[in-house]
Amino acid sequence: MTNDLLATLRPLLTAEASAEAHATGTEPADLEQAVWLRLLEHLATDGPPLDPQGWLRRAVRAEVRRTRRTTRRELPYQSEPADDADRGPEQLALTAARHRALREAVHRLPGRCSRLLQALLSPEDLTYREIAGELGISQGSLGPERSRCLGCLRRLLTPEVAARGVRG
Repeated sequence: MTNDLLATLRPLLTAEASAEAHATGTEPADLEQAVWLRLLEHLATDGPPLDPQGWLRRAVRAEVRRTRRTTRRELPYQSEPADDADRGPEQLALTAARHRALREAVHRLPGRCSRLLQALLSPEDLTYREIAGELGISQGSLGPERSRCLGCLRRLLTPEVAARGVRG
């Protein structure tokens, strides 16, 4: 029954939201979503409305009024919001964890890739000439070697990054 009600009301809600949304400066889809939420809350507490189409029209108008009130109360910043450069302890801890994970992955790389990427990531900011001399390879082969090593690092990190994203 609920699915039938939703299917019946969908075209009406789309039309009502499209007609009313632009006057409030909001997107029709946002207005639709808010009214669907109201309907689901109403169904959970009071059951289906006696006059679904009338209820829907009233709900759209009420949501439009609420949006207008909210818009009037919201004021733009007088200046730019606080700069991101001043990071708090949480951001610093997350950045340190990312750097630690990167360094650990670099150490697990095969062959001279580990040494090459450690040199590239060095805080001493070594030049290609210095890195080539340190590794005992020609400066011309450093670029292609770096590309191969970065590809290897990407392949090594991809499963770890994907696994972390699934958790959260």
